[in-house]
Amino acid sequence: MGATAPRRYKFEDYLLVEEMSPNVKHEFFDGTIYAMAGGSPDHAAMAMSVGALLIAQLGDKPCGVYSSDLRIRVPATGLGTYPDVSVICGKIELDPEDPKKHTATNPTLLVEILSPTTEEYDRTDKLAQYEQIESLQEVVFVAHDTRCIEVVRRMDDSWKHFEYTEGEAELSSIQCKLPLARVYRDPLATA
Repeated sequence: MGATAPRRYKFEDYLLVEEMSPNVKHEFFDGTIYAMAGGSPDHAAMAMSVGALLIAQLGDKPCGVYSSDLRIRVPATGLGTYPDVSVICGKIELDPEDPKKHTATNPTLLVEILSPTTEEYDRTDKLAQYEQIESLQEVVFVAHDTRCIEVVRRMDDSWKHFEYTEGEAELSSIQCKLPLARVYRDPLATA
């Protein structure tokens, strides 16, 4: 008896799985649905710090800052995922394949708080897919184990990496800065 081939899902199947399990987020790629693990308290705190800093700096600019509740889809590859923070400038473009209109396709900037289990994937395969989003200008990686923010920036026809271990990380696409002292602050140390 031969082994059965793994089931290949369509994006519409993925959306149904998401709807039926509201307490678990899933990532979709190449016909496969993956459950995403929850983050640690440090992971959640860093994501909120980054989001709050961006909201404060963007002010009245025509950009929205979104939490990991906003699903982002890469039109060129079909990846559906939940970055920790997304920034969309201008009018949000929703995926026409999502009838509930919960999936955006035009981020300007994406932030991933790295974790030991996802860091390699985030920096390689996921980044390669993110780089195919036409509107995307920067991807920000916030390290989990050391004070380091890496910004991967579109420059002409290539992507350049900038690493910040002190001071402020420059986000030129949205004219904002991320002070490392604020991103990596320990909220319990100030309580």
